[in-house]
Amino acid sequence: MSDNGSGRRCCAPSRGGSPPRVDVSVPSAPPASAWAVGMVHMPGGLFLMGAEGDWVVPEDGEGPVHAVRLAPFWIDRCAVSNAEFQDFVDETGHVTDAERFGWSFVFAGLLPADFPDTRAVAEAPWWRQVYGACWRHPEGSESDVHDRAEHPVVHVSWDDATAYAAWTGKRLPTEAEWEYAARGGLEQAVFPWGDELEPGGEHRMNVWQGTFPDHNTVADGWYGTAPVAAYAPNGHGLHNMCGNVWEWCADWYSPAYYARSPQDGPLGPSFGVQRVIRGGSYLCHASYCCRYRVAARSSSTPDSSTGNQGFRCVLDDTSARSQ
Repeated sequence: MSDNGSGRRCCAPSRGGSPPRVDVSVPSAPPASAWAVGMVHMPGGLFLMGAEGDWVVPEDGEGPVHAVRLAPFWIDRCAVSNAEFQDFVDETGHVTDAERFGWSFVFAGLLPADFPDTRAVAEAPWWRQVYGACWRHPEGSESDVHDRAEHPVVHVSWDDATAYAAWTGKRLPTEAEWEYAARGGLEQAVFPWGDELEPGGEHRMNVWQGTFPDHNTVADGWYGTAPVAAYAPNGHGLHNMCGNVWEWCADWYSPAYYARSPQDGPLGPSFGVQRVIRGGSYLCHASYCCRYRVAARSSSTPDSSTGNQGFRCVLDDTSARSQ
């Protein structure tokens, strides 16, 4: 089990090597008229990306704050759900990386008390290597998603997310597109709704409440994932852009990229080892991880999967380009 770099293993542990990739043919995408269903149009334009100040995790490369210009695009209102991923698997026969490896990373607190001993990540023992864990069985072979159809699909790698996106005729968002959408029209706010974590005492996202990792008060209503449409949307009408599950982005990750990033439509580094993940998850807590913010970044290897990583898709606005 390889390290993602300083402080990142707590968020998203990575695998340490891949079995040979098995390519699965992808059927034709749905008709164009269906592509934008459940999506929100982003007008694009200029915005300030990144963060500086007390919240920033220096080793993650959240700064400097820099101006970015984006073309219009569409983005999923919610993260991809178990029900939606089921449709993809039924149609394509796709086998996820977690299923091919035979295991995935599961948060120890979600395992039953009598669960057999499992291998832990040394620097983050709350992460366990659970055989049989995959998107269908999030906590191992004895669990299932029958009552979690509208929860985000998890235990999906970057490769799995990319395959799903291709099937729908969409793609994964660039890191810049993701942050622009997450900000909800607010400039340089910490969260999608402003600078207060719980304005007026109201919980706006699914993160850890209490003392991590041993006691969760569930004050925000959820232990583990919440439904994809839980909590009020941001100013763009998007749900759960922070908290709940980390979301894969298209970009390779580099902590130094912002210093040389182009202003127009940045696509990230041309190569790398890890892919960007954004938004934080239900395991984020201020005592060890402040990455449940719109500017926060982390990363994981493309073949890695955990019980707190999902994704949403975007679609190019071709009509804007033809004008």
